[in-house]
Amino acid sequence: AMGQGFVMAVLPLLQAAARPLLDYALPPRCSACGVIVVEPGTLCAACWSSIAFIGEPICDTCGRDLPAMAGSGAICGACLASPPPYDRARGVMRYGEVARAMAHRLKYARRLSLARVMAAHVARLVSEQGRKDGLLVPVPLHRWRIWSRGFNQSALIAAHVARLTGLPVERDLLRRVRNTPPLHGLGARDRVRTVRGAFALAPQARPKLEGRTIILIDDIWTTGATATACARLLRRAGARRVEVLCWARVSSPED
Repeated sequence: AMGQGFVMAVLPLLQAAARPLLDYALPPRCSACGVIVVEPGTLCAACWSSIAFIGEPICDTCGRDLPAMAGSGAICGACLASPPPYDRARGVMRYGEVARAMAHRLKYARRLSLARVMAAHVARLVSEQGRKDGLLVPVPLHRWRIWSRGFNQSALIAAHVARLTGLPVERDLLRRVRNTPPLHGLGARDRVRTVRGAFALAPQARPKLEGRTIILIDDIWTTGATATACARLLRRAGARRVEVLCWARVSSPED
């Protein structure tokens, strides 16, 4: 029984160590559906053609869809009536089958190489201003989730964006001090109430934030409540500008 227990304990470690070797030896597969493709880290033609990339016309501030006749630089009514604490929010694609499959494989199947694929797309969303004085800050996970999962997917994406852009990254400036339930399905007021007090800044955060453009990195924008709560903290601590970049955005009437 003891020998079996040892094997069961060690097996996940051996599998984790062998996976990069297997990934190298086996033919590359589509990052979303797993069919064989020519180049590693790419999508098959069917998955690629199914993606709804986010493009103009969108609100210049929050990135919400605008009517077709809206010009570039237009701002939606919600942002005009109540400007959010961030200056710019952008996502690569709408949350659909490809975005869901990749996010799920990264988080729950531990396909960590997918963070690099996502980051290649997210890095293209960094603004000109962000490339000048940006500081990358991943949206934090509560420590309980990190202990159970082993990593923060937003921090993995941010690390790869840092390598691609040359921008610095700070993983511990922003902390999630309260574990929150999933926000999906909650109304707008409940979302805001749920994340209130969930985040805090590290003790020495202010000097690193003052006067900087902070680029918040997240994987999925579900409601915007998390990004808003984080951005509000960063602005209060002296950030001159806050941008939010994510892999995918859930389309909803309120988003």
